[in-house]
Amino acid sequence: MTIAPVSVDLEALPTNPEELARCLADPMWRICSGALYKILIKGDDLPDDDPGLSVPFKPNRAQRRVLRRLWHRNVILKARQLGFTTLIAIVWLDHALFNANARCGIIAQNRESAENIFRDKVKYAYDNLPPALREACPLATDSKTELLFSHNNSSIRVATSMRSGTIHRLHVSEFGKICAEYPKKAAEVVTGSIPAVPKSGILVIESTAEGKEGEFYEISKRAEALAQAGAELSFRDYRFHFFPWWQAPEYRINPKLVRISPEDNEYFERIEARMKTVIDAEQRAWYVATREADFGNNEERMWQEFPSDPDEPFKVSQKGAYYTQQIATARKQGRFKPLIPVLSAPCYTFWDIGSSDGTAIWVLQHLDGEWRCIRFKEGWGEPYAFFATWLQSLGLVFGEHFLPHDADHVRQGETTNKSPKDMLEALMPGGRFTIVPRIEDVNWGIQQTREVFPLLWFDETECKEGIAHVENYRKKWMTQTQTWADVPDKTGGHSEAADALRQFAQAYKGGLINVRRPSSTKPKRKSSWRTT
Repeated sequence: MTIAPVSVDLEALPTNPEELARCLADPMWRICSGALYKILIKGDDLPDDDPGLSVPFKPNRAQRRVLRRLWHRNVILKARQLGFTTLIAIVWLDHALFNANARCGIIAQNRESAENIFRDKVKYAYDNLPPALREACPLATDSKTELLFSHNNSSIRVATSMRSGTIHRLHVSEFGKICAEYPKKAAEVVTGSIPAVPKSGILVIESTAEGKEGEFYEISKRAEALAQAGAELSFRDYRFHFFPWWQAPEYRINPKLVRISPEDNEYFERIEARMKTVIDAEQRAWYVATREADFGNNEERMWQEFPSDPDEPFKVSQKGAYYTQQIATARKQGRFKPLIPVLSAPCYTFWDIGSSDGTAIWVLQHLDGEWRCIRFKEGWGEPYAFFATWLQSLGLVFGEHFLPHDADHVRQGETTNKSPKDMLEALMPGGRFTIVPRIEDVNWGIQQTREVFPLLWFDETECKEGIAHVENYRKKWMTQTQTWADVPDKTGGHSEAADALRQFAQAYKGGLINVRRPSSTKPKRKSSWRTT
């Protein structure tokens, strides 16, 4: 599904009324010829012979690729500054101008962004139409966020949400940022705005990534899986569009100006092998120079803003995350890998137990100076017997179980009042349970977790969910002040796993863990609750 088949030469300009009519009937000519629409560009993007900031719009290579592959539903994972919001603004404006009763919309992350997109991309393009075309398409409504055309009753508007009525063309700009900073707004987009697009319409979701969570991550990964499988898409399936930095021809500089380390070259070679491409010396120089100059040599920011493969942007925890640097270092050192438990070595569990929220458990094993996170389990609304049964099913020897400070608090039950520790001791007779003392400030515990992180290794499969939670554990975003508060966000479902891992840090730093030597015999499953 493209905009329309090309029926005329996109570079040709009409010389008579018949040619003009034929060109105007072709949406690809209208969008790509540069004859109708103008855009504002940045000063550093100016052609050498053009002193102005206003230029005719002609789609670049990435933009043309999107036009050629446009589907009913589309998700675009991209590098920065490829101009997709500009492209969609022009395409939607064109559709509204030349089709009756059409409703076109763009959702932005906040009001300021919405007004900027409308002013600089939609309204500017309309105001600079050829005079005859603009006169033929007069406005019935001209506000800060909407144009309604009186000649055909079509409209285009930009807002932070669109729930009412049908939207024939919808673009969600920077959806990853909306998911990260405004989760309620993201949910509203998914439940209200997206369903407003009919099956005959077109939806485009586009963003750089903001961490491994939220609807943008889920939609992107589902679409990528369909693309990798070569599956035939229904009108409700998303087509995956990925645009890495190395596809942009302008991202290159003189390699003599940049020192490229052996580690950098190894990185580029891995990308070349995975993506089946060639990254030449000029491109490598641009990448290294941009990472160093613009992002302070921060690899995570580079992965996010200029990804090389579809996995990179989601390796980055969003702004406000507590353990971004620690996880990046662990990945670089290869501490995320398959880990095989040693059945004769004792394991230690670290819990977060909530009275109303979830329960999370990390299972760690100490071997050769490494603390190996070999299993992770979480659940909401599950009884303690659920977790006890799971632990018993692992067939491991447990040296000790570490519970948070409130596990010693008596809680009211239907028939008896017991603390979580009492109930777990009854479920796991012979197990040793230790209460980790309460810490006065959770930020102290977070800092302790950062300090012990170099000791940790993670089974990338068995602990996948826990790793994702720790990656996305972040500060609370304050919408009114547009800042991160110095307290954890408890609403994203990540705090349970992070708090359970923090119990390890506090127990380790507090000298509570008595590491025992492995037993010389393989334990039987029935005795798995006994200590060594």
